[in-house]
Amino acid sequence: MVQRRIITGCFMGAAFVLVANYLPPVGVWVLLAAVSCLAQIEFYSMVTEGGIPVFRILGLVCGVALISATFATMGLDAENLARAYRWEHLVLLGSLIAVFLRQFPQKRNDQPLATIAFTLLGIWYVPYLFNYFTRLALGWDAATCGPRVGGTGRMLVLYLVVVVKCSDITAYFAGSWIGRHKLFPRVSPQKTWEGLLAGMIAAVTASLCFWFFNGGRLGSVPFPWGHAVVVGCLLAAAAAVGDIFESLLKRACGSKDSGSAIPGMGGFLDILDSLLFGAPLLYTYVKLFLS
Repeated sequence: MVQRRIITGCFMGAAFVLVANYLPPVGVWVLLAAVSCLAQIEFYSMVTEGGIPVFRILGLVCGVALISATFATMGLDAENLARAYRWEHLVLLGSLIAVFLRQFPQKRNDQPLATIAFTLLGIWYVPYLFNYFTRLALGWDAATCGPRVGGTGRMLVLYLVVVVKCSDITAYFAGSWIGRHKLFPRVSPQKTWEGLLAGMIAAVTASLCFWFFNGGRLGSVPFPWGHAVVVGCLLAAAAAVGDIFESLLKRACGSKDSGSAIPGMGGFLDILDSLLFGAPLLYTYVKLFLS
C-alpha cells in the first residue's frame, strides 16, 4: 500500500507541475470543473450508499455553474472582484431555489429534508470550497482579454498544494510510526497528536522553503518569513480539519474511502479533503494581510 501511494504520488506530482506551468486558461477551467465534478460524484455516491437519496445531476450542474461563473468574471481590479462575488451569490441562490423546486414532485421520497440538505451540502462542500482554487489562480494578474492564469496565480496554487500535501504525508507517516495519543478517536481513530505536530513542522518547513527560494515573494505577493510561518501552521491545521471532516462523512455513510479512482489513495475526495479547507484559508489570508 505504501509503495503504491509513493508511486501514485510521484506521478500526480509530476502531472501537477506540468499542468501548473503549461495548461492554458480554458484548460484550467475544464480541469477545475472536471475535478470538482468527480469529487462531488464521490460525495453523492457515499451519501446514497448511506441510505439518503440526493439530486445528483442537479447538484453537479450547480457546481459547474458556480466554477464557471467565477472563472468568467474573476479579475484583478475591484470591479471584477465585485462582479465575481455577485455571480457566485446568484448561482448559490439559484441552486437553493432549484433544489427546493426539485423536491416538490417527489412522491415516494420519505426523506425529503435529508435529500435537500445533502444535495446542498454537496454543492457547498465540494465546488464552493474548491472554487477558491479558481480565485487563487485568477485573482492576481491583470488580463487584457478574458481570464488569465498568471505567474502569481500559478505560484499560489503550487504553494498551497505543496505545503498541504507535505503536511498530509508527514502526518501520515509520523502518526503510523510514533503516534501514541489519539487526536479525535471517535471520528478518525488513526489521527494522532504526534502526527499533527509533525505535519505542522513539515508545513512550516515547506512554507519557509518557498519564502527562501522565491526571495520573500509568491509571484507579485510579498511573503515575509513571519507570515510564512503563520500560514504554514494555519494550512496544517486546515488540512487536519479537512481530513477529519471527510472521516466524519465516511463514518456516517459507512464508507472506507470516498472512491477507488486513484491507486493506493482512494478517490478524488480523499486527495482533496485537506485542500478544500486550505484553499479558502490561503486566499482569505493573502487578501487580508499580504496584498
